Amino acid sequence: QVQLVESGGGLVQAGGSLRLSCVVSGRTFSLYTMGWFRQAPGKERELVAAINWSGGSTYYADSVKGRFTISRDNAKKTNYLQMNSLKFEDTAIYYCAGRSAWDGRTYDPIGYDYWGQGAQVTVSS
Repeated sequence: QVQLVESGGGLVQAGGSLRLSCVVSGRTFSLYTMGWFRQAPGKERELVAAINWSGGSTYYADSVKGRFTISRDNAKKTNYLQMNSLKFEDTAIYYCAGRSAWDGRTYDPIGYDYWGQGAQVTVSS
């Protein structure tokens, strides 16, 4: 059993910053890749950023490159999404997710086996 719990969401003004955290418990050895997805009302869930076990491979959506940074601390079983220069269009529910490999399915929500409950991020313009 694996559980993912996000924290750090909230309300911030445009241009501000937030840091999301995701704590993993259970059989964590199976979570080689961690990803952060987001879903805005009426839109599909999209991958924002992903990172492999060592941190040597990362992915960022074009819309967040240069503003968001994904990282992980395997000793603390925690991964982070630092979000800077937030924009109104970043408003969404953000989900932490995990899977057992880094491959072509890393970029697709259906490729992930474990999900957190979600954290609301609201950016006021």
